[in-house]
Amino acid sequence: MPATELTVAEWISLFSHVKKWLANLRRAKQERKRESKDALRSVITAIRETEVYVRQLRESGKKSLKIERKLAVRWTNLSFRLEDLGISGLAKRCQIKGKYWADQSRFTRDFLDKAGTRLPDIERSALLTLKQIDN
Repeated sequence: MPATELTVAEWISLFSHVKKWLANLRRAKQERKRESKDALRSVITAIRETEVYVRQLRESGKKSLKIERKLAVRWTNLSFRLEDLGISGLAKRCQIKGKYWADQSRFTRDFLDKAGTRLPDIERSALLTLKQIDN
């Protein structure tokens, strides 16, 4: 098959297309970076919310199914966001945290410790991932 030569107009059109494609790729990368940072910051916010509830439990001794339902949903939704962004390890921890708040009796303390679902473990992971995104 003989090679055909491109006209100047075709070359200009080709370069224009490549330039637009690269700009869109760069914009998509920045958008994904922003979405990842937002999701990770939401993890830290959920940690704070959970810490406040745990403090309330410790000080009052009264459970609140309303708050535990809210925490179960929040942690589960975070797991979906993180999974969609490819932050799978942290997503798994959030999924377990959501299941934990839905029904704590399903888990042993040993399992939760080994799964790395303690709030400081999750926060450390989120902060390290945020730092990697910024670099």
